Amino acid sequence: MLKHTYQILVAGVVTAMLGACAAGVDDTGLEYAPQMYHSTPYEPLSQITDESKGSWLDSNPEDEHGEFYNSNPYNPFKMTMREPVANTIKRGEYIASNGIAADDYATAEEVLTNPFADSKEALKEGKALYLRFCEHCHGEKGAGDGLVGEVYKGVTAYNSATVKDKKSGHIFWVITNGKGRMGAHASQISVDDRWKIATYVQTLQQQ
Repeated sequence: MLKHTYQILVAGVVTAMLGACAAGVDDTGLEYAPQMYHSTPYEPLSQITDESKGSWLDSNPEDEHGEFYNSNPYNPFKMTMREPVANTIKRGEYIASNGIAADDYATAEEVLTNPFADSKEALKEGKALYLRFCEHCHGEKGAGDGLVGEVYKGVTAYNSATVKDKKSGHIFWVITNGKGRMGAHASQISVDDRWKIATYVQTLQQQ
């Protein structure tokens, strides 16, 4: 009899403990930092339009949508982040293409001019950027003998006959769009920094 009573008591305690973990409208249960899991603000980098999404975990059924629904009904297409206005550019950037085709290096060389051509500070920054982004292939002195260039032969030296007279517009355009085995670096390096690298590369052309 005593054993049976003890089993009932243990079962009741376990049931009570499990019941305490259940979430309700006014009782979220035992949950560590619930605000981290049940966020009220809209999530800017995701777009869940299914209003029933995650309803099985919904701690606030009064809002009439699932736990993970995060579309913004007040913006077009229920989007949380607004798309940029057409034909606008990022603050601090400027349009560098001028309608030039990505593979039209000759036109870029003649049309594009370096805004940092006479800046000693830009030259200094350009060297630091070159050592960060370019040295591993092109080498410290631009001789095409970087660690990667030693393995994958054919990296042209900047002072070679075919490159040493190229203008900064050409260099900028190659960094932007890539050429041959070199990939485009527009997504990794800002417009200004590409020009600064071109400024430094022109000093390596003369070595």
